[in-house]
Amino acid sequence: MNTNLLLSLEITALGMGLVFSAIILLWGMMAVLTALTADKESPAEEEPASDSPIVASSSQADSKLQVALLAVAMALAEQGQTSAHPLEQPPTALVSAWQLGMRTRQMSEKGSMKRR
Repeated sequence: MNTNLLLSLEITALGMGLVFSAIILLWGMMAVLTALTADKESPAEEEPASDSPIVASSSQADSKLQVALLAVAMALAEQGQTSAHPLEQPPTALVSAWQLGMRTRQMSEKGSMKRR
């Protein structure tokens, strides 16, 4: 019995070691790929943080303004093209046909149970 326990512990340790080594290998490969494919920017070209007091450049502000204007124009064009209109509520009946059918079936089932 002692040998079975040792064998099972060795197999468990080997399996866990393989799993963790595969995870570490994948992590390393992702780190290498991101380092190779990342766009490299010089420190002078980096953008200031959003909470810094430095004002964004005028070209960046102009491009943001153009994007905002384009979004508003697209929204207005889409609003003009829409043909959606509120649906009118149909006149309500006291009981719909579906409810009447279901209630009739339930009543007939209850009546057949009492007759037995």
